[in-house]
Amino acid sequence: MALQHKRISGLSGNEIYFLERMGYRAGPLCVGNSVVALGVMKGLGAGLSTLGGGEINEITQLVHDGRTRAFERMMGEAAEYGGVGLTGVSFDVVNHGGNLEFITIGSTIHHAKPGVEEAVRFSTSADVAKLFCQVDAGFRPIQFVFGNVAYSIGLGGSIVGGLKRLGRGEVREFTEIFDRTRHLALSRITDEAKRCGANAVVGIETTISPLLGAQEMIMIGTASHHPAIDAFEHKPVTSDMTNEEMWNMVNVGFLPLRLVMGVSVYSLGLKGGIFSTLQTLGGGEVAGLTEILYEAREKALARIEEDAERCGADEVVGVKTHIYDLGGGLIEFMAIGTAVKKVAGVKTKSEALPPQAVLQDRDTFVDATDTLSPTINVSSSSAASARKAQRGPVTIIMTIVFIVFWVILQFLKRS
Repeated sequence: MALQHKRISGLSGNEIYFLERMGYRAGPLCVGNSVVALGVMKGLGAGLSTLGGGEINEITQLVHDGRTRAFERMMGEAAEYGGVGLTGVSFDVVNHGGNLEFITIGSTIHHAKPGVEEAVRFSTSADVAKLFCQVDAGFRPIQFVFGNVAYSIGLGGSIVGGLKRLGRGEVREFTEIFDRTRHLALSRITDEAKRCGANAVVGIETTISPLLGAQEMIMIGTASHHPAIDAFEHKPVTSDMTNEEMWNMVNVGFLPLRLVMGVSVYSLGLKGGIFSTLQTLGGGEVAGLTEILYEAREKALARIEEDAERCGADEVVGVKTHIYDLGGGLIEFMAIGTAVKKVAGVKTKSEALPPQAVLQDRDTFVDATDTLSPTINVSSSSAASARKAQRGPVTIIMTIVFIVFWVILQFLKRS
């Protein structure tokens, strides 16, 4: 099919400013897509995996393959347009009546001088302003990479966790499942970086959202190379600092070592829940809830500290904290940040960033019907997503019971 949108770019005016500084010009917007369905057999397999708890391989693989095909088709379109690279690569997911469409979008960039021979040499999740920060900090972009994992607490975890939640304190069964599966996404994005010869994954963005009756965690970032990292024992290094943050850290001599995560799932307990309810009715501080949230934070932050010590970091920066209401009196606390180390001789190319590097482009189109849209928001997570994930095993059980009942009914009709 002939391409007809060679003058259409997804780059903003702010990004084009940086293209001029870097010796490039804007190229066409490129899109790739893939529509997938879980199917009956894989659906049953996923149902059994969901009941068991932990990773649901069928959903993980289906989603991974769908996104990979969409990415490859976008790269094929970019190859037809030419250029030196793709910037601002991102994923989106749209639900078409149970079939999921994975969409990948990026914008090509070209040499500013006409007549220069071009070949697409890199792809990055960073927009052009962020790309400027990466390159100025010494990171050469290689490839857009991602790692994902679909997981469930499972029927066993739900039962054990349900009993444990009657008592106060950390629910280890839930903590272990959440911690193990979320680190799987990190290991997979690291493996992709190794395959393309990178020694770093920078600008990692993490999203947690409900998908096909489970919960999916996906990390996207840019596999890159920095000459100073070649001497590191542990590589590729990983970082979820924003590109602007990373530029500032490199400017003062620090390099990222590892994205670190700490997870803790706590229960207020039956007794604590009753007392908290009574305190809520009476007004004032709810002491039980105050204490348990504090303990959960301390556990999660202590795990980040241990992870940072293992990789020889000087400190952990940019720590972000997230609290999820898992329902039934369960609360998950997750902390995520980047362990960094001071390295002699490391410096940015420029002494200061242009002010345009920290400007945020505003959306000038607002869809007031977004709440009714079939689009799955992959840029944010919510407490509802966690609760939906816990309902996954129950939904699967009901589906299997219905299928078995239907098969028996058909057999009785024929006999």
